[in-house]
Parts: sequence; C-alpha cells; structure tokens
Amino acid sequence: MALSNAAVRSTKPRQKPFKRADDRGLYLLVQPNGSRLWRMNYSFAGRQRTAAFGIYPDISLSEAREARDAAKKKLRAGIDPGAVIKAEKIAEKQAVTHAFSAVADEWFQRKMVKEKKSEKTLERTRWLLGLLNEGIGKRVLSEIEAPELLEVLRKVEAQGLHETTKRLRSTASAVFRYGIASGACKRDPAADLKDALTSVKATPRPAITDPAGVGELLRAIEGYKNPIVRLALKFLSLTFVRPGEACSAEWSEIDTVTGVWSIPGHKMKMDKPHRVPLSKQALAILKELRTITGHSKYLFASRKRGRHIFANRLSVALRKLGFTAEQVTVHGFRSTASTVLNESGKFSPDVIELALAHQKKGVRGIYNRAQYWDERVELAQWYSDHLDGLRQRGEVVALPAKKKSKRTVA
Repeated sequence: MALSNAAVRSTKPRQKPFKRADDRGLYLLVQPNGSRLWRMNYSFAGRQRTAAFGIYPDISLSEAREARDAAKKKLRAGIDPGAVIKAEKIAEKQAVTHAFSAVADEWFQRKMVKEKKSEKTLERTRWLLGLLNEGIGKRVLSEIEAPELLEVLRKVEAQGLHETTKRLRSTASAVFRYGIASGACKRDPAADLKDALTSVKATPRPAITDPAGVGELLRAIEGYKNPIVRLALKFLSLTFVRPGEACSAEWSEIDTVTGVWSIPGHKMKMDKPHRVPLSKQALAILKELRTITGHSKYLFASRKRGRHIFANRLSVALRKLGFTAEQVTVHGFRSTASTVLNESGKFSPDVIELALAHQKKGVRGIYNRAQYWDERVELAQWYSDHLDGLRQRGEVVALPAKKKSKRTVA
C-alpha cells in the first residue's frame, strides 16, 4: 500500500532501523535517531544496489517519487542511477570545495599566512583575490578556461592599471598551481595569458633631483603648518625609506643611543628586517617629535587613537605646498636620494642599494651578504649635511672630494 503524507509525518522511530514501503520499490528507511531516508533497491549488472534520494522532510514524498521514476528511467536506458546520484553529489561538493574562492582561500592561508608574509603583502594579496573572486570566485577551478580569466583581467586593464593586471594574473596563476598540486584542477590557464595582456613600460615615480629644486622643496616643507606631517616629510627625506615604512614607524624600533632604526621584516617590501642609520639631523627630528607623539605607539601618530598617519596624508601635503603629482611624489624622495648619492661618486652602488633596502638580483645577490654598515652610517650623515646645504642656500652645493673608506661587514 502506497504511503501518504500523513503516514510519513506520523512515522516514529524504533529501537532498530525499519522500512515503510511506498510504491514501485520506493521506501522510507527510519533510523533509531529519528532520521527518515528515501531509498530504492534495484539490480544493475547482476548486483543488488541501493539508490539514495535524500532525507525527509527536505525531500517530500512527491519529490522522492519523482526521483524514483527518474532512476527507473535510467535503468531502462542501461544507466546505473546510483552512480549518477553519487557523481552529482561529488559535483555539488566540488562546486563548493573546488570553487576558485575556496581554493584561493586555502592557498592564501597555507602559502601566505603560515609562511608569515608581511602585513603589506597580505593586504595586497587579499585585495587582488577580491578582484578575482568578483569574476570567477564561484566557478569550479577545473572548469575555468583562459578566455574567462582574461575577461576578468581585461576589466582591470581597461582602467589603465597595467601593473595591477600583471599582479592579478600572477596571483591567479599561483592559485591554479596550488589547485593542480591539491587535485582541484589539472592545468593553469593563467599561464596562457602572458602574451595576451598589454605590456606597458614602467615609468619611474616623479621626483625632484636637480639641486635647486631639492632646496626649494625642502624649504617649502619647513613652512608646512601641521608639525607631525612636516616632521614626517623631513624624516622621510633624510632616511629615504618607503613612505609606508616611515608612516608606520614605532618608538620601540628606535634606538637613539646608537642612532639606529630597526624596521621588522613584516613591514618591509621584501619581508626582511632592515636597519637604518640615523643622522644627527634625523635624531634631532625625533627629539622634537617625542614631545608631540611620545605618548603614542607610533612616531607619526594619527588623530585616530592607536593609529598612524598614511602616505596619502603626505601626498596631500605636497600638493598643498604647490607641487604637482607630475613633479614629485612621496616615493620620489627615494629617487632623489638614489640620484644624488650615485652622482656624488662617494659611495659604491652596493652601499647605496643596501641603504635603499633594494634586493640584489642574481648570483651576486645570493653571495654578497655584506652590510657595509660603517659606509652606510657615513652615507646617512653626508646626505643629511648635503640636504642642509641645499635647503639653506637653495643653490648647487659643490660635492666634497671623493675619499676612500674601508668597507666593514656589520
């Protein structure tokens, strides 16, 4: 006798599992824990098998009967309905666990977070993954083809963000390679897109490098009213670190006795600690700054409690001082230092590159681990003195004669 909806609803569990038959092989399997499962026994290829159609009440009586009829239709066509159902369940599971967003999150946790990448790297990668997830996040990794990924990249490229597009492709490629290793896909479609994106030659960030222009910029900074921003710009000009590294500097990283600023690796672009020798002028700035933000964690504390100012605040200050984005950027202080120091002829390229915290490439970068600390201390003081001369006179200052100095390894 076929089941009714009322009979299914009123079925109570017993101490042992039992069945309540419906019609044409469909039955309700009632478990001791109260769960009610739709099942159908059938024979395929000479073997007895069972097809599972779901749990009541998630699957109603009428839906279970529809599933039964569909299964019998497959049997008549020589198809194993149980195998089809299992394949569908696997596909549903993969749609969740093998979706690009799921694999990307697993890659991010294992390869970025657990490997302790810098907070800047993590933040940038989260942003890039967000852009990718908007386009292909819900798609199963193995089903994504190169044209589909290219469409996502082209949307970013159309905004003129060519460097971001390159990083986006590289990040997507890392996720696909991780997917290959974990069995979520078999190939990396991002690798096919290397020559499909517009290649734009990188242009250096605007910077003032002529002596008279540098002097004018430094004098303008002296007149900026906000003391924290003014001191931040002066400190940045003397230390020529990356803007974000200066803005996030903490008092605990400063040793005024030895004159050293120790920047932890997680704040650096290359994830490696960096020491900055502080000139007398830089220490004087810190002495003045201590009276303003000494109570805070950060040197350049923000009005928002517990936070520091950001590089855009310094950019706004340069614009207020009358310098356009085509003339100079806060990152341009590094270009100014690099140009002046290289043209001075006083310091070797290795010393200058270490002072700028640039990563050496190739074999030389692997084997040359000298830090040239004494030369870098000399460089920091010479550069500060040189900037003082440019600021005070606003004219070309004759460079001191080149003298040889012993290189020491810190």
